[in-house]
Amino acid sequence: MSGRIVVGYTATDAGADALALGVRMAAASASVLDVVMVLPNEDRSVITPPAASYNRHLRDTAAEWLQRARETVSDAVRHHGHVRHAESFAEGLVAAAGEFDASYIVVGAANGGLSGRHRLGTVASELMHYSDVPVVLAPEGAREVDVAEGVSRVTAAVGTRPGGDVLLAEAVALAAATGATLRLLSLATVDLPAGVDTGVIRLTGETHADAVLAQARAALPADVEADVVTATGDSIEEAVQRIDWLPGEIAMVGSSRLAQPRRLFLGSTAAKMLHVLPVPMVVVPRTRGGEGARS
Repeated sequence: MSGRIVVGYTATDAGADALALGVRMAAASASVLDVVMVLPNEDRSVITPPAASYNRHLRDTAAEWLQRARETVSDAVRHHGHVRHAESFAEGLVAAAGEFDASYIVVGAANGGLSGRHRLGTVASELMHYSDVPVVLAPEGAREVDVAEGVSRVTAAVGTRPGGDVLLAEAVALAAATGATLRLLSLATVDLPAGVDTGVIRLTGETHADAVLAQARAALPADVEADVVTATGDSIEEAVQRIDWLPGEIAMVGSSRLAQPRRLFLGSTAAKMLHVLPVPMVVVPRTRGGEGARS
């Protein structure tokens, strides 16, 4: 890949999770890591503007936190620290990603989530509406995963809606850059009325899954191999929990069809996955300006 990865850093557990995941992805893909702290605009319009001494204190504190964070990054990973000002943290990260032509923005789950699980905070929620590059959501506890795990497998949750080709391109690019294996996942849950024969549910789900996976596999480059797996259950959450997930795995999903072109929007299926997914999730914009995955 040899690209760049932006990490949205805060001096919190969530920030440490994001940084650790960013380091692991950068080390596995030989990418440059840009650790970014975003502060409020100094010229923001408020009734009582903060004193200049307060702004200096804020900048100095941010620089100190950023330096401490960088000291935890492996020497094997090229990295830079940046302090940026913006109206919001999400806006600052999107601007930084554009400035550095980054392939990904990595952020942590909101504080208070269960270990190994996600809980979207304000920053991640904003990014779902504004980002034009894939956003990587680091679950609570991602900082506990050894950097040596690398990226062991990339699992793309495939479907039949528009934008699937972009998701596959991103998954193939990430797997190739990190040396990970590629897995295609179909969540064959069928929402039928209570009382319907479970055999009918199973047959309908398996038939749909086979069609989805066959279509996705046919769209892969000829030299790319991928495992396929069908997850079944009475709900998306149950289906996700029934399949195996490796410690170094990363899941990828596409944006909702409701997303604006080149923007993110977390669809209902991805949102349900997020509640129980024990590994990082990458949300890919529905369109990428025709260029596909960045290299």
